[in-house]
Order: sequence, then structure tokens, then C-alpha cells
Amino acid sequence: MTLLDSLRGPQDLKDLGPNELTSLAAEIRSRLISTVSANSGHLGPNLGVVELTIALHRVFDSPRDPLVFDTGHQSYVHKLLTGRQADFGTLRQPGGMSGYPSRAESPHDHVENSHASTSMSYADGLAKAFRLRGEHDRTAVAVIGDGALTGGMAWEALNNIAADRTNRVVIVVNDNGRSYAPTHGAIAAHLAQVRTTRRYENVLDTVKSALPRTPLVGAPLYETLHGIKKGIKDVLQPQVMFEDLGLKYVGPIDGHDQAAVERALAHARGFGGPVIVHVLTRKGHGYPPAENNNEDHLHQVAAGTDPLTGTTFKAAARTWSHVFADEILEIGHKREDVVAITAAMLHPTGLAPFAEAYPDRVFDVGIAEQHAVTSAAGLAMGGLHPVVALYSTFLNRAFDQLLMDVALHRLPVTFVLDRAGVTGPDGASHNGMWDGSISQLVPGLRIAAPRDAARLAELLAEALDDDGPTLLRFPKAPAGDEVPGLGTLGGMDVVARPQAGAAVDVLLVGAGVMAGVCADAASRLADQGIGALALDPRWVKPVDPALAPAARDARLVVTVEDNGISGGFGDAVARALREAGVTTPVVPFGLPQEFLTHDTRGDILKRAGLTGRDIARSVTEAVSERGSEDSVVGSR
Repeated sequence: MTLLDSLRGPQDLKDLGPNELTSLAAEIRSRLISTVSANSGHLGPNLGVVELTIALHRVFDSPRDPLVFDTGHQSYVHKLLTGRQADFGTLRQPGGMSGYPSRAESPHDHVENSHASTSMSYADGLAKAFRLRGEHDRTAVAVIGDGALTGGMAWEALNNIAADRTNRVVIVVNDNGRSYAPTHGAIAAHLAQVRTTRRYENVLDTVKSALPRTPLVGAPLYETLHGIKKGIKDVLQPQVMFEDLGLKYVGPIDGHDQAAVERALAHARGFGGPVIVHVLTRKGHGYPPAENNNEDHLHQVAAGTDPLTGTTFKAAARTWSHVFADEILEIGHKREDVVAITAAMLHPTGLAPFAEAYPDRVFDVGIAEQHAVTSAAGLAMGGLHPVVALYSTFLNRAFDQLLMDVALHRLPVTFVLDRAGVTGPDGASHNGMWDGSISQLVPGLRIAAPRDAARLAELLAEALDDDGPTLLRFPKAPAGDEVPGLGTLGGMDVVARPQAGAAVDVLLVGAGVMAGVCADAASRLADQGIGALALDPRWVKPVDPALAPAARDARLVVTVEDNGISGGFGDAVARALREAGVTTPVVPFGLPQEFLTHDTRGDILKRAGLTGRDIARSVTEAVSERGSEDSVVGSR
């Protein structure tokens, strides 16, 4: 049995000696590399926090002292140290361990939302609750990366934490100079200066070692200099920014010196008020393939990665992100007014080639989606056409800016939402199943959903020709085969027709990639003698006016979307038909309005009934149960 496997929980760590701790760190890194390479997941961030996480659990008493990991993708070490080693092989597998903290898994996991810049707000609230309940021996700990400090919410929390010196909050800044990619902005520059300025430590070390040995004046003079250390810091090192906020600052500390980190954390815990511990780590530490990867230090790796080299065994399929990358680059050649904005996801959203070709026309604002959207509004007011490229789930954080800063002013800003719909193994907080509903609320916003790569190119070009706000959404998946159009109906594409001479019993309308699912369902319905017309609306907002007459002539309308069932495309179609006086029943198919557990994208869609087979079966059963036109649809 390895040392790691012998641990029953964090309390066992407190009895380990220095050599055992070194061995434990090596075992943890080996386990991380083997498991994450096989299963997929966040590798670089976890390799960088091994010693830090060990120190956290040796100093604090989890779960009594809650450890809140910002974004949570660096919590794998925490999982291994809190009694979950035996299940770690199931990481990100269906029915297995989550890739983020999970309250269902362990009492040591307090927060499972994996959106950034939230940890200090949680810690602030927890510390206030402890104080009000008289639990003065409990400390709330927020572990936040320097990338998450680019988010405005983090500074809102700091402002409040600093205002109350009695709350026991320890903020650990895990500073590795990166979020997914190198961290951008003034805060990042400030921390980089701290990382590279060692004069303050050198001066203090010299004074501390030399002056006490100086006869008569040594000790008194050292105390005097110690008393004016704030002035030395002002001159020699810029960490005073935190102290100027009224927060006790400890650091910077070498995050891979476990003993040094432990001493700093113990000092912070004993202070009894808010403290910032600044820890310098290296993303991917201890694993050369990650350390030498300049793009993102193997931030996230795919299943089937070679643990020896860090490369995948199988060539990656061409994804929707790749298609967008090619199209926006081509558009950039033709239109100088097109600029791009992203929130710390230049490579994942496909903007890296555009940035390489046009570095002055790309703005990475850090993990600051609200700022990204309002800055885009300013760019549009200045005569440009910004493209804001985000993951779907992160648009949730900028809804007010979309509504009031872009749409209210009817500005030509195009939002490109990657990872829309089901993302799968990343779990509940990453599924992009909300944007299709919240964006339906926005007046004047047009929403496009391409069914295949060719339609992405068409719709992106149309969006950029619009003089108002537009939004394009596509999934985290291979781009797949083309779904050919068989004609048009208004602005919609026909992707399947009834057999010659057959009536249109069912009108199938699929948003985005679900248009292909509808084409498959139509073929299956034809085998059952049910005539189906399948449409790709292309633009899912506003609903195409040509849909109402087609629906009036059908016996049943079925809408299909990879979005939450409430308030999305299906509801919009039902409302549009009611307003047009069409009484044909509408049956919506979509994702259940709940937080979905992690699984493969395909299996989640199957469970939600979003496959051609499932939809065809449901429609066939409805027809066979009712037995006649009137019983199927009632009066039209």
C-alpha cells in the first residue's frame, strides 16, 4: 500500500514527517498524471498545487475550516487527501467522481460552482456566519488563482473583507501567472512584478542576520528598521497594494516549498483577521510535458493522453471551435472593422489564429465577462463590430450587460457562444443549457444556431452584416457531417420532406445541431407511414413568420433544442403560433430544467430523449394512441 492510499483523511497528514511529505507529493503527482491522462481533466493546475494543498490540510481543520477552491479545477489533490483515493480512478466518468468539488461526494467540498472569482465572497459570508454564531475558532479559507483575480467580483469581495478586521478569512493567492493562458491586465502585471522582485526579501534577510550581531546598537536598530518595514516595502516591492486595502499580507512564498507554505499559513491562521497569503507556484510542476507546454501547461488534457509525453494517442477531430477559428480569421482578412474579445480563453474559443494575424484587434480581458461585454459596447459605439467569444455557461454572468449595455443601445455586437448545450464530463456548472432561454428575453437580439460547419460560416457572415446585436451558439463536439438542405421555407432550410404524395402530419423544427436529429426522426417516421417535414430555422430568434402557415397545415408541431426546456426555442415557437392564431399542438423536446450530472454528451442527450430514435418513437406512440387526426391534435 502506498503512503497516499494509507491516508484515511486530512488528520493523518499531521503526523507525517518531512521525508514522508516529500514522498507523498511525488505519489500524488504520479496518481494525477496516470488518472487524468486516461480519463481527461485538468492536469496542469493540479500538478501546481500539490504542496500547497498538503499544507492547507496540515494547518487547517477541514471540513470545520472550509476550504473554498476558486473555479475548483485545481481540487483533485484535495479530493485525494480527503479519503477519496479509492474512487479517483472514476474521475469524470459516468457515475464516478466529479471533476470539480462536489457536495454530494464529501463534507470537505463546500462549494461546487466552477465559475471563477467567487471564492472570496463565499469565504466572506462563511466567516461572518461563524462570527455571528459564536464559532470564533473557525477560519474560512479561499484559494484563488491569480487569473480569477482579474474578475471584478473578486475585488468586490476584497473590498468588503478588508472593511471588517474581525472576520477570520485567509485568502490564498495561488499565483502562477496564468489562468488558461498567461494572465493579462494590470493585476497580473502587478503580481508579476512581485514574483520577479526579490530585493525586499534580500534586504530584510541581510538586516535580520547582520544587525542582531552588531554590538550595542544591533538589536535596537533592527527593531527600528522592522518598524519602518512598510516604507521599505513601498520602495522595494509592490505587494503593499493589498496592505493599502487594510489586509494583512504574507509572502510571496515558494509554493513548492511545503514547509515554507505551511509556516505562512499557520501565521495567517493565528492572526485572527483577514490575511492574504501570496504563494508562487508553477502550473504543471514536476511533469516536464506540462512544464514545457507554452500554450497552457496542459491545463486540460483529453482522455487517452500518453502519460510519458503528454500527447494524445488519437488525432483530435475537427470541432466547431476549429470551424469558427477558420471563419473568423477569413473574415478578419476582409473586414478591418471586425475585432474580437475573449475572457481568458483565447485558445479554447478559437481566437488564437485571429490574434496571431491581428494582434491589435484582439482583446483578452481576463476572467471578466461583464467588462468584456460592456467594453464591446464601447467598441461598437466607436464604429467597430466586436465579436465576443465566450463559453455559453459564462454568458450567464454578463446578462445585465448584454441586456442594458448592448441591446438597449441596439449595438452591432456579435456573441459567439462555444460549448452551448451539453458539454458532458465537465458537469452541471459547465453545461451551456441556459443561454437559449436567457437570450430569448433580450429585445432586438437575433440568435442563430448552425446545424453544421457550412451553416456556421453562413450565419457568422450574416451576423456580422447586421447593424444590431446577434448571437451564434454551437456545441462542444466534432463538427460532424454536413446536413444538406433540400430547399427553403421562408428563411428556414428544409432538411427532410414527406415521401411524394404524402401529407405533412408532423412538422419537426430543430434548433442548430438538433436539425440533423429532426432529419433522422423524419426518416424513421416515414418508415411508420407518418409524413414529416423537418426544418432548420437557422435563426431561432425571432421565429420565422413562415413557420405559422406551415404549422397550420400540420397535425402536430415538434420542436427540438439542446437547451433547457423552459423559456427556450420551443416556448418561443409556441408563443409565436398562438399569436398567429394557430392552434396546432406544439410538443417541445429539450433538456430537463435541472442541474445535470457529469456524463458523456451522447448519453446525456439520450437520457433527455434528444435522439432521432427517441423523437420518432414519441411521435409514433402519440399517433397510434389517439388513432385519428382529431384525437391527435384536437381542433385546428
